[in-house]
Amino acid sequence: MNQKAIVVFSGGQDSTTCLFWALERFEEVAVVTFHYGQRHWMEIECAKNIARQCGVEHYIFDMGLLNQLAPNALTRENIPVEAGEEGELPSTFVEGRNHLFFSFAAVLAKQKGFHHIVVGVSQTDFSGYPDCRDDFVRSLNVTLNLAMDYSFVFHTPLMWLDKSQVWELSDTLGKMEYIQEHTLTCYNGVIRDGCGTCPSCLLRKKGLEEYLARRGGKSHD
Repeated sequence: MNQKAIVVFSGGQDSTTCLFWALERFEEVAVVTFHYGQRHWMEIECAKNIARQCGVEHYIFDMGLLNQLAPNALTRENIPVEAGEEGELPSTFVEGRNHLFFSFAAVLAKQKGFHHIVVGVSQTDFSGYPDCRDDFVRSLNVTLNLAMDYSFVFHTPLMWLDKSQVWELSDTLGKMEYIQEHTLTCYNGVIRDGCGTCPSCLLRKKGLEEYLARRGGKSHD
């Protein structure tokens, strides 16, 4: 099996960490970004800029149908960003998004002759999203292998990491400052440290503070 990987890539902290993780492990890496009607065009621009700076081939696919099927706070200005209450999912959950994104990434991977697919989902900090769980990714991996008669290997390097450990991984890779400066995680479309108030920004900030406190005066080369 060849050592070529496609990273499902949004230009955010997690997928960018996965990109640098993949660049250290595979002989060739490409990234794929999905445009599904996000309110903030900066997400696509961030992904373009990072891909260009890393020198990797970048594919952008139109997934506008998902916007029609699954209205949510990430695509509709009239839906506020709210955390889930009493077991409900947050308003930022996009029904079926990872299922569709990972499946389309697999189609691209087979067409390009790649066998490895890297995704930045985490069961530790997944906000209750069912399509970020380990059993979902493993199940989809088997299904796609059967559906396409092709040997895909899904990699989930962040699956069992909390956000502070994701920062630690990026530091170990020597890319923490780059990720701080160039990624967009904010639900309100603000690059770098974000708006500071949305759930995604709060999680990112909390994780960074926890990691820096744990690291103390130590640094990675």
